[in-house]
This record gives sequence, structure tokens and C-alpha cells, in this order.
Amino acid sequence: MKYLLCLFLLLAVLCVVAHCQHEDICHEVNNTNLHDGKENLLTHNCNKQGSNYADFVFRFYKQAVLKEADKNVFFSPMSISTAFAMLAVGAKSTTLSQIFEGLGFDGLTETHIHDIHESFHKVLSVLNCTDVNITLNIGNALFTAIGYEPQETFLQNTKLFYDAEFFSSNFHKPQAAKQQINKYVEEKTKGKIPELIGHLDPSTVLVLINYVYFKAAWKNSFDPLRTYEDDFFVNTNASVRVNMMQCDSNYNSYYDQDLSCEVVELPYQGTARALLILPDDGKMKQVEDALSKETVCKWDNKLATRRLDLQLPKLSISGSYDVKNLFKKMGITEVFSSNADLSGISSSRNLQVSQAIHKALLEVDEAGTEAAGATVIILTRILHPSVTIKFNRPFIILISDKETGTTLFMGKIVDPTKK
Repeated sequence: MKYLLCLFLLLAVLCVVAHCQHEDICHEVNNTNLHDGKENLLTHNCNKQGSNYADFVFRFYKQAVLKEADKNVFFSPMSISTAFAMLAVGAKSTTLSQIFEGLGFDGLTETHIHDIHESFHKVLSVLNCTDVNITLNIGNALFTAIGYEPQETFLQNTKLFYDAEFFSSNFHKPQAAKQQINKYVEEKTKGKIPELIGHLDPSTVLVLINYVYFKAAWKNSFDPLRTYEDDFFVNTNASVRVNMMQCDSNYNSYYDQDLSCEVVELPYQGTARALLILPDDGKMKQVEDALSKETVCKWDNKLATRRLDLQLPKLSISGSYDVKNLFKKMGITEVFSSNADLSGISSSRNLQVSQAIHKALLEVDEAGTEAAGATVIILTRILHPSVTIKFNRPFIILISDKETGTTLFMGKIVDPTKK
């Protein structure tokens, strides 16, 4: 009987709250290792062509919204791509090329493949080395069936490039194995995702997991006393009541006349930022169709500081995706079939991916620190009247790390009241 390799691609958890506790899991990682003279294939530089990895974010987003145009979307491209890149350590031939080409990497020579894994290693090292203002933990784990031994080279390279943790699991007792893995995930995500896995097949021999936990405070906090109840227009015919946050401060923003949308950058303390895109009424599809790394580069180059009365809804939304189905539409098919070549994991070539699951959670509230608010007040110039931008209709959010130039999370908020 052909064994199944059960791949679970978790999970991004984003919590934007105050008083972040720094967990120092960075042991003397040199933050300059992204700039050692060799191009990092994950980092997008607007001044260079580079790889197409940055566009993987938007291709996945467009697949996710195809059948859910009127629903919230939220996922972590960093989590999904890291999990599949780790899987690619054991992939060969067409299976390998499909995975990496699907993630935006072409020209797969042996040297180039090594550079891709090295790029992931460097980015993950830097992301796990954030300052005291941000908690950003990204990790990987392999759960192998008792008595099942993957190829030693696969284990060595997943440890070397992805710092993977290894555990044994008795998949012949699916309920116990499920509880073991779910407990691991729950602990790593601070209780935010208590049940990643709903079903495990007894023929499972390997489960790969990537988790992302991100918690940061706004650079300019929202005053909870100014939060008020208001309408959020889900569409032209329906609205919901939301708690609308307010902050009057200086923000980098830009109105794109070609695409009819407002773009606002909300910095977190540290190196992360949120980019909020608010299309004009009826222009969401126009903006979504235009989403690409070039479009984001244009917005970044056009951003200018303006005094804004920014109004943003508090929200808590989640996303759950069958990555297997979405990836098949993106041309990554062989790894999910009986033709899968995962002989770098098992020389008997009896493995295929049976499931690929991704779950993500986004929570946004007013939180920030008093020091940041005080600094903003000092810099305030009352002479310049503020422009009101109210996010009271569907909008897009991009969460990225400026140090590495990578997108951590992406989503669309259609209804802030829907979990």
C-alpha cells in the first residue's frame, strides 16, 4: 500500500497588541547576513528585477479570493512558502521544479537550489532576531511515524536550513497523534490556534509544520477612549456595526488615481509595517487585478507624509485554506499525486502529500505604548489640517518586514465582525 506523506502547512498568527514580551530566541545572529554580497532570493528590491518570489504572495491571494470574493481572506505567504521549501529538500525532478517554480524561482541548477534554501535560512534567522518591540517567532517541525526513518541527508538539511525540530508520533493511534501535534501548535502560537488538525490517516508517516507567531505594537497607538461604534459597509446593500478606532497623526500615504484607491502605511514599533489599501466604492476588483510587486513598489515610491485622521475598525478574523487545491490551480500538482518524487525523503519513492492545511488569525486593536504616543504628540504640527481616511468598507492589508523585504501576512477584510 502506498504510504501518504501528510503535509500540514500551518499557520500564521498575528496579534497586534500592547506590551509585547520579547522572547529572545536569537543567539548572536548577524543581522547583516542578508547583505553579504550575495543576492537574497526572498528579499524584493524595487530597484532590481530579482526573482518572482514576491509575486507568489499575490498569485496565492488571487486564487484564494476567486471563490470567496465576498469573504474575509487572511494568510501567511511566508509560512506557506517556508513549509513547501522545506518539503522541497526531499523533492527531486519535476516534483522539485514544480514546487520552486510555483513559489517564483526559475532556472533550477544545483547551485541555485542551494541558494534558495540559503536565502530562506538567512531570512528566517533575521526574522527570529527582532528587537524588543516585536515578538516574531517562526519555526518548523517534523513529526515522523515511529520506526520510519527519513533519509539522513533530508534530516540534516531541514535542520541546517530550516532549524526544524524532530518528533516521533504513533500515527497508528491517530487520535493521540493528532492531540500531540495540536498541542505543539497551540503552545507555539500562544493558544491562538488550538486545533490545527482535524483528521489524521493511520497511513501517515510524516507531518511537516511551519508556524509563525507575530505580536507587535503600533508606532502610533489608537486611544481607546476615542473608539466609537460606526457602520462598516460590507457591500452597497449591507452594513454591520463595528468598533471604529481613531488616531490623528502623521502617516505615509498615497492616493492612486489610476487604481482609485487610498494607500496608508501603519508602522509598528521595530521593522514591521502594515500597508492598508482602501479601494473606492466598486473598485476592489480593479485593485486586486493590479496587485503585483511592481504595484507595491510604485506605492512605496509615492508615499508621502500627511496629517491623517485615521479611522480603522477593530477586528478579529481568521482564514483556513486547503493549500492542496489552491496550489494545483497554480501548477503545483505532482507532489500531491502518485507520481510524486520525494525520494530525498524516502528512497522507495512511496510518498505523496495527502493534505496541505493553512490556518491564520489576525487580531487588530488600539494597543501601543505611551512613549510612542508621546513622541507623536511632540512632533505634531497643528497648523496642518488633517485629512480623514475612514476604513468603513472592504480593504486589503499587507504586513511586511522592512529589514528582510518579505511579506509576512496578507488579507482582505470584507466583514470585520465575522471570525
